[in-house]
Amino acid sequence: MDPVAVIRSKRYIGALALAAILGIPISAVAYGFLALVAAMQRFLFSDLPNQMLGGPAPPWWPLPWLVLCGLLVALTIRYLPGNGGHSPAFGFQTGGGPATARELPGIILAALATLGLGAVLGPEAPLIAIGGGLGALTVRLVRKDAPPMALMIMASAGSFAAISTLLGSPVLGAFLIMEVAGLSGMTLSLVALPGLLASGVGALVFVGLDNWTGLGSFSLALTSVPAAVPPTLATLAWAVVMGAAGALLGWLIRSGGLWLRPIVHLNRVLVTSALGLLIGVIAMAYQLLSGQSFTQVLFSGQDALPELVENAADYSVALMILLVLCKALAYGLSLSAFRGGPVFPSMFIGAAIGIAASGLPGMNLAAGIGMGIGAMCTAMLRLPLTSTLLAVLLMGVDGVIVTPQVVVAVAVAFVITNVLPAPGPKSPEPA
Repeated sequence: MDPVAVIRSKRYIGALALAAILGIPISAVAYGFLALVAAMQRFLFSDLPNQMLGGPAPPWWPLPWLVLCGLLVALTIRYLPGNGGHSPAFGFQTGGGPATARELPGIILAALATLGLGAVLGPEAPLIAIGGGLGALTVRLVRKDAPPMALMIMASAGSFAAISTLLGSPVLGAFLIMEVAGLSGMTLSLVALPGLLASGVGALVFVGLDNWTGLGSFSLALTSVPAAVPPTLATLAWAVVMGAAGALLGWLIRSGGLWLRPIVHLNRVLVTSALGLLIGVIAMAYQLLSGQSFTQVLFSGQDALPELVENAADYSVALMILLVLCKALAYGLSLSAFRGGPVFPSMFIGAAIGIAASGLPGMNLAAGIGMGIGAMCTAMLRLPLTSTLLAVLLMGVDGVIVTPQVVVAVAVAFVITNVLPAPGPKSPEPA
């Protein structure tokens, strides 16, 4: 295949037009999915206890919902085609082709139960799978004998559109997908152009639906960013420590999730329900010990991250350490049996580590948050370029100032992550 000839062909121009058109319904589906998850969380963990108990949810409130979460996810994985999507314990996965029409219902239901009922995973991986599946399904409906390249291009465009604004920028979401897929050269251009076009259209749809419905933009952003200071030798030295700490913690989290998977497979329904109960116990213990809401431990952390950063000065070091431990434990348990993405919990844990370390000599809050996010995302995603962009772009204008420290932390975390022995059993199951 000659990529230049493909780009100049009428069929590729048609693919670009189809990608732009597909960006509208796929991004609308993604927006509806995120709105439904947010509505489930708000009703079950805020509105319902207020209606039933006349006040905020008590510490035990997450327990029945997390058990139900485990039960529904396990039944979906066991009885519906597609295994509920890829297991997040293995990180982002490529290969195997986009989800088929038969597999999409299981992916959607498993993700809704996981995200809406309190497990500690994010929406990015299910959205990528849903968008890719819908894109490929459209091509198959238009032309049953479509070549593999056409399926790949339109599936990628669907994935781009589905997470167009989730990470704060269409470009960042596109960069995540491209680094995961390992695209390069002219193949990158073939796939990226329709994807970026669909992503841009999707971003407009997200903004329009937010203005029309008022449900929210569902885009990652910090409402208050701490002031950054120029890098010093001290902060660069701390970047090495932060990178090493993120790599080690990430290795422990992934190891826990992978070692539990064989136990999950012994009796998926019973064990997944028990893991849900254990996640709820961890969240309950955090609220009892800290006086803070259990919601800081549950969910992806996307909605809790802005509040955590804005009120960083109000949290003690001991409280941040407790939060990191509880969130990391719940995250590792969620990786083993539930369905979702690894990005947002990694960012939340990294930010909490940075806040805890910000009082050290020579450290500052902005640098600590940026380094923590970069190091944890690198350890969990093993995508150093995307991890750097996630940390830098999240910090807004001050992201440029903290870039040197973030780069050092990401580089150290990436090297140590690859030097450490592979986490989990020697021959993990692929499903």
